[in-house]
Amino acid sequence: MTTTLPLDRPPAPTPPLPPPPSRGLVVRVARWSATHKWLALVLWLAFVAAAIVGGGAVGTKEVEDGDQGVGASAAADRALIQADFDDPVTESVLVRAAGGGAVDTGSDAVTTLTANLGAAPGVTAVSEPQVSEDGTAALYEVTLDVPEGTDAEEEDAASAAAAEIGQVVDGADGSLEVGQVGDASLGDALDKVYEDDLQRAEYLSLPVSLLIMLVVFGALIAAAVPVLLALSSVVAAMGLSAFASYVVPSTDILASVVLLVGMAVGVDYSLFYVRREREEREKGRGTMDAVAVAAATSGRAVVVSGLAVIIAMAGMFFAGEATFQSLAVGTILVVAVAVVGSVTALPALLAIFGRWIDRPRIPLLWRLRRRDGGEPRVWRAILGPVLRHPKTALTAGLLALLALAAPAIGMKLSQPGVSDLSKDVPEVQTYDAITTAFPAEGAAHDIAVWTADGSPLDRTSVDAAVATLSDTVAADPEFAASDGLTAEYSTDGSVAEIVVPVPYEHDDDRAEASLQTLRDDLVPATFGDLNGVESGVTGMTAGNVDFRGLLADRMPIVIGFVLLMTIVVLVMAFRSLAVALTAAGLNLLSVAASYGLLTLVFQNSWAEGLLGFESTGAIITWLPLFLFVILFGLSMDYHVFVVSRIREGAKAGMTTREAVRTGIIRSAGVVTSAAVVMVAVFSIFATLGAIDFKQMGVGLAAAILIDATIVRAVLLPSIMVLLGERNWWLPKPLQRLPQLEH
Repeated sequence: MTTTLPLDRPPAPTPPLPPPPSRGLVVRVARWSATHKWLALVLWLAFVAAAIVGGGAVGTKEVEDGDQGVGASAAADRALIQADFDDPVTESVLVRAAGGGAVDTGSDAVTTLTANLGAAPGVTAVSEPQVSEDGTAALYEVTLDVPEGTDAEEEDAASAAAAEIGQVVDGADGSLEVGQVGDASLGDALDKVYEDDLQRAEYLSLPVSLLIMLVVFGALIAAAVPVLLALSSVVAAMGLSAFASYVVPSTDILASVVLLVGMAVGVDYSLFYVRREREEREKGRGTMDAVAVAAATSGRAVVVSGLAVIIAMAGMFFAGEATFQSLAVGTILVVAVAVVGSVTALPALLAIFGRWIDRPRIPLLWRLRRRDGGEPRVWRAILGPVLRHPKTALTAGLLALLALAAPAIGMKLSQPGVSDLSKDVPEVQTYDAITTAFPAEGAAHDIAVWTADGSPLDRTSVDAAVATLSDTVAADPEFAASDGLTAEYSTDGSVAEIVVPVPYEHDDDRAEASLQTLRDDLVPATFGDLNGVESGVTGMTAGNVDFRGLLADRMPIVIGFVLLMTIVVLVMAFRSLAVALTAAGLNLLSVAASYGLLTLVFQNSWAEGLLGFESTGAIITWLPLFLFVILFGLSMDYHVFVVSRIREGAKAGMTTREAVRTGIIRSAGVVTSAAVVMVAVFSIFATLGAIDFKQMGVGLAAAILIDATIVRAVLLPSIMVLLGERNWWLPKPLQRLPQLEH
């Protein structure tokens, strides 16, 4: 018996794709760039080149010491910095016996050393030795033929003379252990450390980002485009920062922060855009239409995210301090340039390459990418129990973040002193040895005394007051033993400086207690009765205390501004107060957990071998505020993208549970890739030598990792499922806000 099979039915016709959007500024700009692709690319390259060349031509204005003082120490700082003390630059040379034991300052080896120091170019005098109490160390002050100052020529001359001394030190007799430290030599050494760190970060961030993009796209051109566009944004922003420095002077870590933020957001923005353009081409759209759809979706998301980051960075202006203002300008510039590049140069590049964007393919990576078209198993496995038991998941997630945040309760803030810097720097080693052998050469309080009208001080009355103060501190164990306090006068006699040494590190609680004794009791009692005279206490300890006081005063203002503006942007983007408040609350938890991990790692010694640092027992003073604004901005990448996908499902008629599940799974690939890029770039900074870079890298990487895992996989879906339809509630007064569509 023969069975007749029915003829195969023709496949159902594929529904036509909706026409690409044509309205909106982002879409119009992208269409113009794609239509005039070569002109758009040339204009972008010309802009980048002009920024680099122009920035190099005008140079960078650095923050001056007088601009960095805050609080009670600011006036004393300005008085001392603006005064001309006509002091030459000095370098300290420490001499010890190579095998330990007493040092013989009259030996041939030491005599030859001091003679060579005196004969070195740029040296005018070598002091008599100051021998430590145990006789194991001799300290010489070497005077350079360079007056103290910030003039570039003076700094270059001091560096050259310090280098000559360094050659003499290196050539000392083998029976001696000789070290050198001073403002010039230490400054040059630290400049080299920062320069080497920045170079290392540049060399590592590019290949690491490219490797991640190769895994994501499976094709070389598609992987290279986001990395190269991010790099061009970074170098352009650095050039623009040079111009901006004449309005807001630049701090020494600005270039590193611009690189850090620029590579992270630049790659992420391009990643979102390129992934969406590829999706549209795979649906059958031509290159021009795919670019238009990508602009209307991911392009708008990039603009919204960039706007949120810029607003968050602007919060640093409210700190009212030179370092924060410099970082605000630099990060705002690099994010703005990255956004502009993503909506102008990127569409042009996509139009130029067309389908060649997927060439050349890396066979194994390409096959893995093509096979990743379904729902990611890991995310399906995680979301299943979270969506079935949202209350349990929410409780567990909150407890986990609170446990991570708990160590932050004991966070201690401090600016690093010389002894806190990398022990690999010989000058730092010498400084530590000097302060051990000669406690009076270590931390100190600087008392400034000056006349309000700039007239000369009455030296007789000032000297008498200093003598009284000297007798008082000599009997107080809070202060270090010395040969007595003396006042050093400026050339015009209007300013005097009195250095009061303390036998503790600058950030020791006992050093801070001695500062309070000076400020509250001794200085007012000593100089308060002098007519027409003002006084103040500055120094490392005073700067630490005053900076912390500034943060305590300004942090609530910064947090309030960033929270308010973040909520406003999210309400405008999603027309939902619940989504905005949820995002703000989750961001606060992520930041708190990051603070806790920072404290756990850097205020203890258990991670020293792992990360290559020596614990200072404190977190860099400016870092918590900086981390807060950076993380609030960067987390918008994920929230804008993930919540918009969830919103699409809700608008399509899905239940809240199904919309959350579908939205998170559909966005999992691109958002996870973006998070991996950020964590990788930030982790590079955790490997650098400077302690501030290490702490910054660990803090940012930890927060992004937490945000991309616990927050996005557990807390966000559980909260949205519990809220249900209330996720999309918007009070009538807020409905008047303009709408930002994704």
